[in-house]
Amino acid sequence: MLVNQLLSMKGLSGKPGVEAATIITIKPDATLEDAAKLLSERRIGAIVVSSDGRKPEGILSERDIVRQLGDKGPEVLNLPIREVMTTSVQTCTTGEDALHILERMTQGRFRHLPVVDGDGNMLGVISIGDAVSGRLKELADEKDALTGMIMGS
Repeated sequence: MLVNQLLSMKGLSGKPGVEAATIITIKPDATLEDAAKLLSERRIGAIVVSSDGRKPEGILSERDIVRQLGDKGPEVLNLPIREVMTTSVQTCTTGEDALHILERMTQGRFRHLPVVDGDGNMLGVISIGDAVSGRLKELADEKDALTGMIMGS
């Protein structure tokens, strides 16, 4: 399964507010409080940080916010995101294999991956849950095909 198929599956998920073409971003000068509110409102675990809404400059997760709160207390909610975000953003393209993406996420210990085109513009974001769901669908399809061959149908 390819990344573009994972993006298509997101659009078919039936989850409220989940559309493959929707990319939720926040500007680097917004505060951690702004980000926390947006994450909560959208019921998502991470947000891509981008000045123009197209090219990822960083990524901020719920875990990043919780770590900052635990280390420095509630005053960190007034900090700009640029001071806390992960700046070495891993990305992928639509033609990459989903299993390879799942392995990268597991080895890198991150759960969200912006999908970009050849110019670095975002096309979507996939989560480790999306990659796992895609892999499970792939395995179910393989099982059905093998069962059909064994049963002669």
